Amino acid sequence: MSLTIDVDLPADLARFRLPMAVASRLQSLLDRQDAGHLLSDEERAEAEGLVDLADLLTLLRLRAERAGA
Repeated sequence: MSLTIDVDLPADLARFRLPMAVASRLQSLLDRQDAGHLLSDEERAEAEGLVDLADLLTLLRLRAERAGA
């Protein structure tokens, strides 16, 4: 069984990005982790949520571009 949901995409969806301060925070957390610093549970959850959001926005942008929006 499959389910299809139609969603109207905003005309400017291709411009959706993480706000600069949010992207900077995510990069800071990832840089700290890459440098070998352990993130707290809260920081790890924050980073994972921001990565999920960035991935979702990227997927939506790509779908909007594909749909010609």
